[in-house]
Amino acid sequence: MPLKILIFTLVIFAGSYEAFSQIKPKTLLDSLTSAIEKQEYTGIHSVLVSKGGKMVYEHYFNGFSADSLHDSRSSFKSITSLLLGIAIDKGLIKDVNQRVYSFFPEYRSANNDDPRKKRITIKNLLEMRSGFDCDEWTDDGKDCEDEMVKTKDWVKFALDLPLKNDPGTVWNYTSCNPMIISGIISNVAHITVMDFAKRYLFEPLGITNYRWTVDPVGHGATAGSFFVLPPDMMKIGLMVKNNGLWHGKRIVSEKWLRESTTATIPIPDFSFTKLSRSKTAIPQPAYYGYYWYNEQVKTKAYTEEVLFASGNGGQYIIIIKDMDLVVTFTQGNYNNWKAKRAFDILTKYIIPSFK
Repeated sequence: MPLKILIFTLVIFAGSYEAFSQIKPKTLLDSLTSAIEKQEYTGIHSVLVSKGGKMVYEHYFNGFSADSLHDSRSSFKSITSLLLGIAIDKGLIKDVNQRVYSFFPEYRSANNDDPRKKRITIKNLLEMRSGFDCDEWTDDGKDCEDEMVKTKDWVKFALDLPLKNDPGTVWNYTSCNPMIISGIISNVAHITVMDFAKRYLFEPLGITNYRWTVDPVGHGATAGSFFVLPPDMMKIGLMVKNNGLWHGKRIVSEKWLRESTTATIPIPDFSFTKLSRSKTAIPQPAYYGYYWYNEQVKTKAYTEEVLFASGNGGQYIIIIKDMDLVVTFTQGNYNNWKAKRAFDILTKYIIPSFK
């Protein structure tokens, strides 16, 4: 083949490939929009996708919009993990091995003097291994959060909880653990956790429109019930994907993110992709870190390591670093397996769009 013809052919092929690479994600993501609008996926309020730091998909459904504050539920626990890391970065807390009750010298328990409590560390709280007699994960577990919100002082309620297991031994999910972290941050910073978050996380990210849930004595809820805009959830995800940097400014240390998002605790018999009932994904076990989850999204065609924050009803901040991808979902599928269908969407539409 003459050289000129060969060069012309390669140019045409390159142009066609570039055009295909631009059409492919648009086609698949348009199909996703159609599937949601046809109610093939129900209860979806928003889906946002960022590739390479640029928003490539932003759609709202069922009457919701970019200006709709949404209850982040337990996905806010991952933000609490960021706040704790910032407090450590600033030297207000030495490390996660410090004993929890040392931050509450005034604390006195009239009904529970279990000596094992003195051994509970911040790390135990972050890993859901405090040992408290609570279990919000299983249907037959003791849901301490419902009892907590009936009281005036949610931090004290959590500190008063009796132990079921030795600290550091058994994974039992409870919102009381991050609630104690609210008290720790307030005590070491000498300001409310709301002011701490505003000063060191939200304002630097340009997050200004949100709503806290606060207990009757003024403790900000750090386990959930924080109302946020979906685009601001995306900002959190982008900052974490960028190893703690936001527009070149350091928000949280890379060291903390590496430590907190490296999930090594297996969640017994649990897989988000399995619960999504995806016909494409090959279910893999989920792991827990410091209020962050890890799970592989695996099909016959690809395997991707996924880091994410998760909240009841389908509130997700999903980060796939190897693909330079951040995805957020808000949903209304509370206490329903359909919340996990976000992982079918991720597997079927979003990841393949950028492969």
